[in-house]
Amino acid sequence: MTIPHRHLRRAAGVIAATIALLGGSASAGASAASTSNAARPAAPPLKLYVSPHGAGTRCLPARPCGLTQAQQLVRAATPHARTDIQVVLDGGTYRLDKPLRFDARDSGRNGHTVSWVAAPGSSPILSGGSRVQGWHKSPGSATVWEAKVPRGLSVDPRQLYVDGNLATRARTQISPSDLSYTADGVDIKNSALGYLNNIGRQSRVEMEFVNSFTDRLSPVVSIADNHLTMAQPAWNNNTWGYDVVQSPFRTGTVYLQNAREFLDAPGEWYLDTATRTLYYQPKSGQDPRNSDVELPQLESLLQVSGTYTNPAHDLTFSGIRFTNTTWTGPSTAQGYADQQTGAFMYGASPLRPADAFSSCNYGCQTFESTRNEWHQTPGAVQISAANHITLTGNTYTNLGSLAVGVGEDANANASGVGLGASDITVSDSTFADNAGGGITVGGIQTDAHHPSDPAMTNKDITVSGNVIHDVAQQYQDQDGILFTYVTRARVTHNEVYNLPYSGIGAGWGWGIQDPGGSPDYAERGIYNYQPVYQTPTTAKDDVVSHNYIHDIMRTMNDGAGFYNLSASPGSVFQHNYLRAPSSSGLYFDEGSRYWTVDENVLDVSTPNIENTAANRNTGNITYTDNWVFNGQIVLKHLDTITGTVKLSHSQPLPAGAARVVYDSGIAAALRTGTDSDRPPVAVALTAARTGAQATITATLTNLDASRRATGVTARATAPAGWTAKPTGPVPGSIAPGATATVTWKVTGPSTGSPIDTAAIATAFGYTFRGSAFTAGAPVTIVTATPVTTMSTFGSVPSVFGQVGDSFAIRNAGADIWGAGGQSDDEYGAIYSPRAAKDGSVVTVRVDTEDAVNGWTKAGIVLRNDLTQPRQSQGYVALVVTPDNGVNLDWDSDGGGLLDQYASVGSVKAPVWLRLTRTGDKVSAAYSTDGTTWNAVGGPVTLTGAAAQQDAGMIFTSHDQAAAGQAGFSHFTVS
Repeated sequence: MTIPHRHLRRAAGVIAATIALLGGSASAGASAASTSNAARPAAPPLKLYVSPHGAGTRCLPARPCGLTQAQQLVRAATPHARTDIQVVLDGGTYRLDKPLRFDARDSGRNGHTVSWVAAPGSSPILSGGSRVQGWHKSPGSATVWEAKVPRGLSVDPRQLYVDGNLATRARTQISPSDLSYTADGVDIKNSALGYLNNIGRQSRVEMEFVNSFTDRLSPVVSIADNHLTMAQPAWNNNTWGYDVVQSPFRTGTVYLQNAREFLDAPGEWYLDTATRTLYYQPKSGQDPRNSDVELPQLESLLQVSGTYTNPAHDLTFSGIRFTNTTWTGPSTAQGYADQQTGAFMYGASPLRPADAFSSCNYGCQTFESTRNEWHQTPGAVQISAANHITLTGNTYTNLGSLAVGVGEDANANASGVGLGASDITVSDSTFADNAGGGITVGGIQTDAHHPSDPAMTNKDITVSGNVIHDVAQQYQDQDGILFTYVTRARVTHNEVYNLPYSGIGAGWGWGIQDPGGSPDYAERGIYNYQPVYQTPTTAKDDVVSHNYIHDIMRTMNDGAGFYNLSASPGSVFQHNYLRAPSSSGLYFDEGSRYWTVDENVLDVSTPNIENTAANRNTGNITYTDNWVFNGQIVLKHLDTITGTVKLSHSQPLPAGAARVVYDSGIAAALRTGTDSDRPPVAVALTAARTGAQATITATLTNLDASRRATGVTARATAPAGWTAKPTGPVPGSIAPGATATVTWKVTGPSTGSPIDTAAIATAFGYTFRGSAFTAGAPVTIVTATPVTTMSTFGSVPSVFGQVGDSFAIRNAGADIWGAGGQSDDEYGAIYSPRAAKDGSVVTVRVDTEDAVNGWTKAGIVLRNDLTQPRQSQGYVALVVTPDNGVNLDWDSDGGGLLDQYASVGSVKAPVWLRLTRTGDKVSAAYSTDGTTWNAVGGPVTLTGAAAQQDAGMIFTSHDQAAAGQAGFSHFTVS
């Protein structure tokens, strides 16, 4: 609305009087602001008060005004402001008829900020929807209700929100096997689907194809003779490129939607625009007459955008709920020709070949010409050409597209100005139940990666302390958080979960825009349409840290907890907790380079994926001190991997990993409840052995710096024949950040075995923030009778035992093998130094062997010096395995690692093994009875063998994270 001149004069008088009360004058504002007076305290902010039903121009607590009036008063006040300005929003719903738009005129001046904030204890709601009432049962239906939509609504929304939840547009699922695809549409092959020919309002129907990483929408023109003719250019754009309709990377789900005939399931809705009738089939227990049914009308709620020379700046929006929007773009003939993560093809390409449906369904050169022209999904909140903007403590829910877009391309901003976002903060907010993704920062077109104006650069963006869940419900290709070409993005302490696709995405461009270009895309022909850049993109120095990412990739594939494209020099991914057991953790896709990955806990199916296919310039990733539960971090092109630790769900987390887990996500003090997956107390268990006795020590660390853990209990339970007695009292509580210990002395039985083991069950309990927690794990206690007649050595920590002629070795070792990319030499050995020489025969019986792994190895060994792993020559071992028979392994090149083998299958312990040395050659044999011997391979040459060698028994569990044991007897060197 426009405020009459007489009211503007009154408003100006109010503002002038207010400024005067603060110690200045409207006319002297600029000069006064530049005068330094350190002794004077900061002036309190000028406050304007707003309510949903406010009127007038005074904006006082007792006489609040409306949003428009407050904005005009701010514009009048800011040129003279000597203090911050706050617009205080009272609680209630502000139903907008157009988005709130802010530019340089609305910005803070003279070093001050303009803040639009919730009144203390209130919950202001900015809504782009209209409530639908007057519900009654639809005639002829026992389940469907209907209501007339409010008059004057012209938008045909794609969303409906019922009681705060995103409802489902009426749809039916179609098996892909019942369809075939043509250049202009879809043929129906199943006669049972013939009813589709008779659907009314056919031009309102659309098809959705949920593929591997694309979620494509294509409108229907008509249905006749079992053929769906599709709208253009949507169909053309959805049928060339990659992961397209007719050639998806996986067979996903196909829906037909938006027809009254498809309304057959609880929670579905349909809008008949011709009769202005809204139909809804309630969920169980839901009565539309008592429900809040919101039909969205606006596509955005807040637009903050100036120009590159006069940006919006110094604005804060806090404590506001943004809700009830739609996005009608996919309803047009453009559809949603999804390419990846909210980017879609727009318009008809003049270069598309006539036969592209068949010739370009797995990419083609002319398709490459479109990449720099793709559009982005717009946000309900849009920020561009702006600096020093803060969005904090807000709620973004029931939004029909992306929730927040920061510095996206111009096509995603209603202002028509894109990019140019700097010093932007999106923090401490909640994102939930939205059709599109959570937060996207950065553009994807040419000016995003190589700005033609430096003011376009997106930089210094902070996304911190947010909880983002159940977003991307309709545009399922979108991420919880995505930043593309950004300098110094800081994505920290967010919790991201319940998503159909990736949790946090970074980068863009597949390496195409990086210096020197991508050889792979040169072969595809993209540089016929754009230059090969010799300068880096704006993506650099980004930090992704302390995030908690879990339960992602619930619908799509070819993504991960963290997914990256292209080079990002100086960027770091550290201290994040990824918990998605059926998903990949880190995915460095095409062109990814120069990331450092430090101290993350990866409870995922595959820790890392790198798309290092030929000519894709992917690699140069540094992985340091990460913890993984499954698999291993795989070394790829020019990578560096050090300090990876394998974890087990049956054992407590190491203290460092436990701290990463607990500190991930939003600050512990702000969490509304407790999370058993992020326990506040770390439990570290150690066992020390002294002959037949052992000690268990439990170190309990309160990871929370502000709250005490109380009601601490601890117990250890030993099996029959063993005892576990506490050596002191259990602490009743653990102070914030403090550590306590509990110790038990464990005594084993006298069994006469070289090594005895027992699993001592430990259990701990405590209370934290009113919730009870339990923890515990078995501790393996090992007691041993010392070896007295031979020498011992372990290249990994090993336990050795001897009773008479019986021996045992226990350890957790990776392997003894050095070919095919391995370089392992991890074992324990009981041996006679320099006992083997020309003519020696070494014999042993492997009595028992734990099946830790199918390749666990126990047997006999010759080597110049068993105390020099990975170095000593003359190395040969004859071993038995649980699943792979008897193996003769030897060092063929003198490199100090076993690299050749011969084997005999279907042999397990107990078995006799023998090595016979003749000069520098060794023959191997095995026997099941100690009498009849069978050769294993032929004689092998001991490269670099000394005249006298160590001879002994050897064992490796073949698993660094799991210990095993083998028993031996009848060892002789003749």
